[in-house]
Amino acid sequence: MPHPSSAGAAARRNSSQSRKQRPERFGKNRAGAQSRAGAQNRAVAERRGDNDNARRGRPRHRSSHGRDARQAPVEQPANTEPAVWEVSEQPDSEAPTTAFAELGLPEKLLDALSAQGMEKAFPIQAATLPDALAGRDVLGRARTGSGKTLAFGLALLTKLQGGKSASRKPRSLVLVPTRELALQVNDALIPLAKAMGLWCGVSVGGMAFVRQEQALRKGIDVLIATPGRLADHMRQGTCDLSDVQVTAIDEADQLADMGFLPQICEILDQTPADGQRLLFSATLDGEVDTLVRGYLTDPVTHAAQASAESSGLMDHHLLVVAARDKTNVVTEVAAREGRTILFVRTKTYVDTLTENLRNSGVAAGALHGGKTQGARNRVLSEFRSGTTPVLVATDVAARGIHVPDVSLVVHVDPPADAKDYLHRAGRTARAGASGTVVTMVTHEQRRTVRRLTERAGVRPKSTNVSPGAEELAQITGAQTPSGVPVPEPKQKERGGGRGPARNRRPGNRSQFTGNRAERRAREHRNGEHRNGGSGAPRRSGRRFHG
Repeated sequence: MPHPSSAGAAARRNSSQSRKQRPERFGKNRAGAQSRAGAQNRAVAERRGDNDNARRGRPRHRSSHGRDARQAPVEQPANTEPAVWEVSEQPDSEAPTTAFAELGLPEKLLDALSAQGMEKAFPIQAATLPDALAGRDVLGRARTGSGKTLAFGLALLTKLQGGKSASRKPRSLVLVPTRELALQVNDALIPLAKAMGLWCGVSVGGMAFVRQEQALRKGIDVLIATPGRLADHMRQGTCDLSDVQVTAIDEADQLADMGFLPQICEILDQTPADGQRLLFSATLDGEVDTLVRGYLTDPVTHAAQASAESSGLMDHHLLVVAARDKTNVVTEVAAREGRTILFVRTKTYVDTLTENLRNSGVAAGALHGGKTQGARNRVLSEFRSGTTPVLVATDVAARGIHVPDVSLVVHVDPPADAKDYLHRAGRTARAGASGTVVTMVTHEQRRTVRRLTERAGVRPKSTNVSPGAEELAQITGAQTPSGVPVPEPKQKERGGGRGPARNRRPGNRSQFTGNRAERRAREHRNGEHRNGGSGAPRRSGRRFHG
């Protein structure tokens, strides 16, 4: 694989000069963004239900090589006007069009891609890879499921080829909003990294900190992390970002919505000032624009905005239902054939609805931020395998969870805003497939949901439905559930502990402890512990020193 073009390298050298002017310009934007994020983050964390979004508002520590360590921000009025970026729009199609071999990737990567049956690039990959391989900062705008993971993954793996990471010093960084997305990105990149002789690692909340520290100490080339946990590693000195050559930020709009902006700024400030930045987002407004202004140098922007809606791959429906019939309608929809995701707003309702569905004969799994990471992994694994064809989830699953062949997404509870609608809907009709999105609304919710879908840019068809209605079956494939309760899946028994019982009986430990205390009291009365009698304690280096 040839190295990036000399023209691209020259552009990088020239553009690096403009970075020195950035702290003054960015200080005014970041101050306002951080104050807004700090005020909203905990409320957002509760709404999102993500365990990794619990640490906020901590002071930032900047190293001497950080972008903003060179001078203090200048007090100026906040600039609220969004940047206008020159966008390269791609054709209105999500089908792969360009062969990976035409993009200048290393032979080892091409072989690894071919082994997985991937010969052609999706539009966002074909658009961004040439500039990313040339060393340019890239801003990619694309819907979920459009292939963004390989768009940045192939670029950073190519740049890292032939090198080796030092202990606790990753050479590339991928920031994502949720644990599930981090694990998914890791799974996608591991076979490609292995072909290049590179190591991937994950640093996320809800998983053992010590194991992550051990992996960092051994050396990681590609670190995939959520901002909260990575910030913890940085503060404890278990991760040093001074060798990071490429930073990719995936789902940047969700990171901003979840209140991660202070951590992202803290992290980026610790990476080299001339490092390459690759930012991908469904939208480029608000605080995403603040990140772009502050940390990307002369970015080239590509937008693969061909959506499933515009290409006719995704059908949208409003199912108007009486409040008293809603539970029965949802149950019939969940009993359909095929993979289905039901989105609700609260963790409590996830558990309640999942239990009701299983009692009705529907194999459903629950996914929300209150679950342990092991439980979440198990539920997703069963959903992917088809053992559990129905997933009931909060918005923790609305981004980044790529499960093939999800044919129906149901908004059991209408989403909070247009962004949430689109990202929930993005779980179906991915990578050129087709799918259906339905929103359950009561008569009182119709006007509010209509306004929401208009802001989302979709025009759903409205249909009045009731349990057993023919229209319900035509739209969703709903059917009457079996009524035979589905038992909870058995969890694998964990080994370890103290081994076989060896004739232990309840109370033996306390009985022995009591006998020992009684014996010591008797020895003390008889003076045996001082006279070296039969009850004298054994000498040990911990209590006696000669």
